[in-house]
Amino acid sequence: MFSELVSIIKPYLPVAQITVSLILIVLILIQPRGQSLGSAFGQSFAGVGKLRGASKLVFYLTIALGIVFILLALINLLP
Repeated sequence: MFSELVSIIKPYLPVAQITVSLILIVLILIQPRGQSLGSAFGQSFAGVGKLRGASKLVFYLTIALGIVFILLALINLLP
């Protein structure tokens, strides 16, 4: 049953991956610049706890679409 579903979806996977990747690129580019990279070099951490409003939504959408992209790539690997 799962293999039948994969064979139905398989022709549309490249289009779905391209669409998700383009949306991911836009979401990453519109994220506010903060001190998150600075924490890797010893500065204070201003991470997820400081996110509010739209920036929090963009952050969680980026994570969700990253997971969707990885799942689409893994499904594409199935025979």
